[in-house]
Amino acid sequence: MNVYDKAYELADALKAGEEAKALKEALQAVEADPDAKRMMDDFREKQEKLQQLIMSGEEPSPGEMEKMNKLYELISLNPHVNRLFEAERRFSVIYDDVNRIMSEALRSIVE
Repeated sequence: MNVYDKAYELADALKAGEEAKALKEALQAVEADPDAKRMMDDFREKQEKLQQLIMSGEEPSPGEMEKMNKLYELISLNPHVNRLFEAERRFSVIYDDVNRIMSEALRSIVE
């Protein structure tokens, strides 16, 4: 068994899965809607700044967090954006599960 071949098989399975297809379709729908695209671009920019703040060791203020939560709720009212958020969440569950399975396998090697 070649581990690299299996890794490529896994990548192909992830790409061919319903969650990846739904994510791709949702991304395309957002890209095709100028209002949804603008909202998502703005949200992602703010989200990235917040993540950089956290990665630098700073704690965002409760006001900043509440502002992001309200922005998330507001832009989620757009059906294309809401569909994208839901598709991202479903794909993330699959991806996280695969990572957990891989981590458990690696942990069993070193224990």
